[in-house]
Amino acid sequence: MAQAMKVRKGDVVQILSGKDRGKQGRIIEADPKKRRVLVENLNVVKRHRRPRPMKDASRMGQTQIQPGGIFDLSAPVDVSNVMVVCPTCNRATRVGYEFRESKDGRMKVRVCKRADCREVLDR
Repeated sequence: MAQAMKVRKGDVVQILSGKDRGKQGRIIEADPKKRRVLVENLNVVKRHRRPRPMKDASRMGQTQIQPGGIFDLSAPVDVSNVMVVCPTCNRATRVGYEFRESKDGRMKVRVCKRADCREVLDR
């Protein structure tokens, strides 16, 4: 069974290791089963693609061709190599959970673990 990740789609994260160490980006996609996240414009790799006919290309009998070439794609990063950036204190932080009172009752929220911040990460 996949363990729950403390990062979510839409979070701003900082890369901790690798060629993009220290850079920040937004999570586009999270995969808890593989424990990997796709970060916008980070961990970019080049992929060579061959031109090929498009599926469902029925434009007056002519086949449309998807262009080939060299494309830059964002590759997934392991979740252990990213850290959430707190929107309040603007620093990379570990994520903690607290139960806060709200109009709906008690809610479990993610909080910044910095001692001088402790602000809610979920907005």
